[in-house]
Amino acid sequence: MFSFAASVTPGPNNLIAAASGSRFGFRQTLPQMLGVAAGFPLLVIAIGMGLGGLFVALPALHLVLKLAGAAYLLYLAWGLLHADAPDAGEDGAESAPTFLGSAAFQWVNPKAWTVALSVIPTFVDPARDVLAQVLMLALVFSVTALPSLALWALFGVALSQLLSEEKLRRRVNGLLAASVAASVLLLFF
Repeated sequence: MFSFAASVTPGPNNLIAAASGSRFGFRQTLPQMLGVAAGFPLLVIAIGMGLGGLFVALPALHLVLKLAGAAYLLYLAWGLLHADAPDAGEDGAESAPTFLGSAAFQWVNPKAWTVALSVIPTFVDPARDVLAQVLMLALVFSVTALPSLALWALFGVALSQLLSEEKLRRRVNGLLAASVAASVLLLFF
């Protein structure tokens, strides 16, 4: 239940899936969904196996990660705000999020870190086999990520039907961009 709630609620991954679904369609958003489903479990495994302790020992590293995440999210928000109509980018100048980019994004995604850092102490009993528990958590998050992201991507595809009107498209893009930019606040508060 925790994994489902964390996966389906708004956050950078879901907003990117919706924006990509709207802009590029469901099929071209699949690499993003698969990248998140692979990248986030790797983050859970790394934190579960002790990476969280590194940030306690080196607080400056945590700040660097926060700043990188904030910069990337603001870059995405800027791109959303200035996105053309769904059929305007067919010249290949823009492309949907990639598998590797989406997997790597988990390492600077504020919601991903928040969830991963909270799930390990909540659901891992250090008196039992930690590796097995961490791997099970990673598997559960991987499985719940795909339907959650698919739902958001389909929402984006449905939105694209409404976005043929320029004024409405600009408003929706502005709302998505503001939502992504606002998620930067999660990094610092």
